[in-house]
Amino acid sequence: MTGMPAAAGRGTAAHRQRAGRQAGLWNIANILTMMRLALVPGFVLLMFVDSGHDPAWRSLAWAAFTIAMITDLFDGELARRRNLVTDFGKIADPIADKAIMGAALVCLSVLGDLPWWVTGVILAREFGITVLRFWVIRHGVIPASRGGKAKTLTQGIAVGMYILALTGPLATLRWWMMAVAVVLTVATGLDYVRQAITLRRAGRTAERAEQERNHE
Repeated sequence: MTGMPAAAGRGTAAHRQRAGRQAGLWNIANILTMMRLALVPGFVLLMFVDSGHDPAWRSLAWAAFTIAMITDLFDGELARRRNLVTDFGKIADPIADKAIMGAALVCLSVLGDLPWWVTGVILAREFGITVLRFWVIRHGVIPASRGGKAKTLTQGIAVGMYILALTGPLATLRWWMMAVAVVLTVATGLDYVRQAITLRRAGRTAERAEQERNHE
């Protein structure tokens, strides 16, 4: 009786190991990431057609942006659930996320639809957090928080509303949505810095303790 569960456990582990070995570059998660990267130049071109203020072309740009943001919701989850995590995905996925959002923000600011300081705050936060991840990666990984997920969702909605070049009451609504996105961007960024410092301190304390034990 006890042998069967153990065998089943070994079978499951072996299956996971085989799945991990079989996860190559061309899997569904990586393909979605590649598609998101490919959408970036097309999105930029659509944003600047006809001086960048034609509602029809802006709607097509919005569609490209929305598709990119939707794939962002699925590729990472698919990679984890189907054991399709690859080195390419670890590098390309965050690059794709920042590329489409960064392209949208810069395009909107170039066209005069969004103040440059908003673009600067959001991009500084995103690239700063990337640097922090590398700074503490040897000590651990800071998991995504609810605030971070809310920030990403709010940014996506706000930027999408600006891409559509809305007018009237909807233009006021998009302003408030962007204001909320900026507040969440700054707040979650500061919280991430706090967590990174705490994690690094704990990691260095553990390293020193380990060194002291080794010298005893």
